[in-house]
Amino acid sequence: MLTYKLTAFGPDGGKILDEAFQAANDDEAKDLGEKLLKEKGLEETTHRCTSPAGKLILFHR
Repeated sequence: MLTYKLTAFGPDGGKILDEAFQAANDDEAKDLGEKLLKEKGLEETTHRCTSPAGKLILFHR
């Protein structure tokens, strides 16, 4: 399992979510990241999910 980082930002640019989670690969991480954002009602905020290698897996502006 790999550790991915999910971050969501408020209108002022401040972090409103900064969470690490485990996934087997990038595709699973993208699905899990989208699920976490939806559960927290943050799917329409600016957000990003990055892999352990720094690859951008999920992004919304």
